[in-house]
Amino acid sequence: MAFEGLSDRLQSTIQKIRGKGKVTETDVKEMMREVRLALLEADVNFKVVKDFVKRVSERAVGQEVMKSLTPGQQVIKVVQEELTALMGGEQSKIAVSKRPPTVIMMVGLQGAGKTTTTGKLANLLRKKHNRKPMLVAADIYRPAAIDQLETLGKQLNLPVFSLGDKVSPVEIAKQAIEKAKEEHHDYVLIDTAGRLHIDEALMEELKQVKEIANPDEIFLVVDAMTGQDAVNVAQSFNDLLGLTGVVLTKLDGDTRGGAALSVKSVTNTPIKFVGLGEKLDALEPFHPERMASRILGMGDVLTLIEKAQSSVDEEKAKELEKKFRSASFTFDDFLDQLSQVRKMGPLDEILGMLPGANKMKGLKNVQVDDKQIGHVEAIIRSMTKKEKENPEIINSSRRKRIAKGSGRTVQEVNRLLKQFEDMKKMMKQMTNMGKSKKKGFKFPFM
Repeated sequence: MAFEGLSDRLQSTIQKIRGKGKVTETDVKEMMREVRLALLEADVNFKVVKDFVKRVSERAVGQEVMKSLTPGQQVIKVVQEELTALMGGEQSKIAVSKRPPTVIMMVGLQGAGKTTTTGKLANLLRKKHNRKPMLVAADIYRPAAIDQLETLGKQLNLPVFSLGDKVSPVEIAKQAIEKAKEEHHDYVLIDTAGRLHIDEALMEELKQVKEIANPDEIFLVVDAMTGQDAVNVAQSFNDLLGLTGVVLTKLDGDTRGGAALSVKSVTNTPIKFVGLGEKLDALEPFHPERMASRILGMGDVLTLIEKAQSSVDEEKAKELEKKFRSASFTFDDFLDQLSQVRKMGPLDEILGMLPGANKMKGLKNVQVDDKQIGHVEAIIRSMTKKEKENPEIINSSRRKRIAKGSGRTVQEVNRLLKQFEDMKKMMKQMTNMGKSKKKGFKFPFM
């Protein structure tokens, strides 16, 4: 996660004040010095840091904290609220035109991931909002930009409007919108040209496209890994075009995350979406309050629930619950479960959404390798149907065959069988506890 360093620093700082029954001005000053350093190290804009520290300090030594029953907790609440406000306060939703199609103009420098993000956004509009988007290839300068968008269109099974690279972007945008009206598309996403730097020719052309397309949204796609430069780019594009939103890409990369904290304050343009990976569904609406919670180690349960709801098959989940209760869970069920969890995204990202996960013993620096899950799947798939249903029949020669068939070692096969056996024993114990006559007892986590 982009904010890892900042997150660790802020959490260790607020931990010192968390349980305090009385918070003095000196406590707040010390805390704010640490917070200031943490934000500056995360590449947050200096003026933004200064204003943030001032606001938190004023509130933290004010009446709302001093008269609170738990001043330490109240200070943390203040930090969380101000961090949320810094990133925009509340989620900024995508526009919907009263007279379809809604036109979105995608702008940005070369290399920020603009074309891919255009495809991801169209995919999200279709999957989450049930819309009918059309992609428009209006970047006629970058070699293979049109091909790239058309390839994305094929992968996502979405229409791409193109007139090749000999027609002006202004004409392409004009004809695309007419075509979208004829074919009743809800959204038109125009992928415009980028440069390696901001120049007059680029901006003049983008202004002309804006004039003809009259977009409902102008989204700047910016690479979070460029840190402070991302904010400067956002400011320049905003001054010249009047942006309505920012899409931050590569927020899952090894970056300090300062751009996400600075961009709203400096440009007064909301972050609308964030890219969190290479896959074509790795684009999410940006929720400032959820991001603030994650930075402060409070988890992001709402996003976790949303991911689960969109990935988990409800009927299968109910069936699985019955098997849990009767402890008749097989290796086939285990495979099912693994594939559903995988749909939710990278496991370390899912763990990061659990409140306090980074403080849990053994989870602090856990590196969940998706390859490991692949190895487990390979072992299970190398078993016969009978073996999956009755693992107790898997003797020494069967173990060797399974290891050979999956390309894994016999030790790995043994380890998986042992873990599976332990899990079934635990289920039996839980089921017995669930049958307990104790008044008010409820079956665990069901």
